[in-house]
Amino acid sequence: MGIKHCGKSTQGRLLAEKLGVPFFDTDKIIEDETGMTAREIYATSGEEAFKKAEVQACASVAEKIKVGDDNLSSVTAVIATGGGICNNTNAIDVLRPLGKFVFLVAQEKTAADRIIREAKVSDDGKITNLPAYIAKKNPATMDDVRALFHEFYEERVSIYSKLADVCVRMDNAPKYVNMQRILAASKF
Repeated sequence: MGIKHCGKSTQGRLLAEKLGVPFFDTDKIIEDETGMTAREIYATSGEEAFKKAEVQACASVAEKIKVGDDNLSSVTAVIATGGGICNNTNAIDVLRPLGKFVFLVAQEKTAADRIIREAKVSDDGKITNLPAYIAKKNPATMDDVRALFHEFYEERVSIYSKLADVCVRMDNAPKYVNMQRILAASKF
């Protein structure tokens, strides 16, 4: 788990392959189950509809994972959550019994740079293709985007740090280096 662009999906796939277990991405499951991306649900139907879809996606994953005898000492799957799951108590409650919560702590500048790279500026100067939490504040410049992201980043790091069983700093390094950091910190 962690904020957008911290490496959840990339690292999740790598870890699942390394550990020989299934990989689940809750955002992909939401899309498969609803026919809409998480961003589309949020934009068209609102936060509560999105949270409901996220809970359902987590429940779908929980049904697919077989945990025998309540023994979570061995990894049975790797799950990448959406970046906002930290604000969805019901989804957290579905996932909590399944194992460890590993918070991938992205460097703020790296995550902000990735958001800026995906942003688009229309002819009238409006900035689009931003995460909803930034877009709803209508930033006028890329500096505004960075400032809004900074506020968000500080808040989310605090929330995720409290939820996590393990926190792993994601360095601006090759993905396999970060995967080894996760394995070492998580003691899988």
